[in-house]
Amino acid sequence: MKISIIGAGIGGLTTAIALKQKGFEVEIFEASKDFRKAGSGINLAINAMQVFRRLGVYKEISSLGSYTDSLLITDEKLNIITKVNLVNAEREFKAKTFAIHRATLHTILLNKLNGVKIHLNKKLKSLSQTNDEVNFIFEDGTAYTSNILIGADGIHSVVRKSIFDNTELRIAKQACWRGIVKIDIPKKYQTELNELWGKGKRFGFVHINENEVYWYALANYKTDYEKEFSNINLEELFSNFSPLIKKIISKTENNDIIFNEMIDLKPISSWYYKNVCLIGDASHATTPNMGQGACQAIESAYVIAACLSTEKNIQTAFYKLEKIRKKDAKKIVKTSWTVGKMAHLENRFGIFLRNNIMRLMPKILIEKQSTSIYKLNY
Repeated sequence: MKISIIGAGIGGLTTAIALKQKGFEVEIFEASKDFRKAGSGINLAINAMQVFRRLGVYKEISSLGSYTDSLLITDEKLNIITKVNLVNAEREFKAKTFAIHRATLHTILLNKLNGVKIHLNKKLKSLSQTNDEVNFIFEDGTAYTSNILIGADGIHSVVRKSIFDNTELRIAKQACWRGIVKIDIPKKYQTELNELWGKGKRFGFVHINENEVYWYALANYKTDYEKEFSNINLEELFSNFSPLIKKIISKTENNDIIFNEMIDLKPISSWYYKNVCLIGDASHATTPNMGQGACQAIESAYVIAACLSTEKNIQTAFYKLEKIRKKDAKKIVKTSWTVGKMAHLENRFGIFLRNNIMRLMPKILIEKQSTSIYKLNY
């Protein structure tokens, strides 16, 4: 059985690894002309690292990434609002959290795909299904046929648009800047992911290796994020935050900063149609407020391979994937959207109330709520 994957991001490559290990013939098609070194990091939570342990890449990630033992929400001056200690979850699930450069993770996954054909500069144009086969055509005129097509082509998925015409992207009205910088910051932050919540904006940072820090900044906008932030000075925008934030921003080259808006995919009723199935952001794209976007894609990648290896009927396998993964993925999308809105309050009284409620919550309850997503049900 031949399986083709559209998209060579984290989700697509993880799917290919899982399928290859199950004995399937796999090929990948990627729209980009080459694999660029993206200027962003990624936090691989315990659920994703459990999957990577099963796939045999845990050690490589742990050796090249940076261990994270706690997640902190603070105010703009780095005064702690709430803290999630991950040590108990590590013991329970026998895996740790690691932050890593996206390009480094991408390389690790690519190195596991020796012998798998990866076609670059292939932008999908259209697809059709006949006689249990999927026929697909790219913008360069080339055409291919496969038994199964998996759409791992992101939130703006062409595969999804080809099989469903009623999906909806939701705009969070938040702009986002992301960067990676070589910088020395206090050792106390070496194993922490800190996120500072201010008035209508926030800033997060985490080590991705010994010398580099990955950071992200978000701010509310009214109507047009590109116009409203076209000439923005980030240091000024976050001038009321801790001096450490100004230092991180000032040390980052402007050309290395990625700028976009926050959007997600409104949960869709089905992830597949006949022999075409969606995974990752193509099927359950979420805002990044819980650090679970890639982690959920990694989970779905593993499960789709497991289902296809145990079910003779393709549609039954896809149905089983949905049954195992849809409820949890939908919950992440919903919760992340809510967290994003809560983090960006602009009313001073609302911020005061939010912060104090979070401070008064029992630590054991916070830890239980935060780590419940790490349990794999497969």
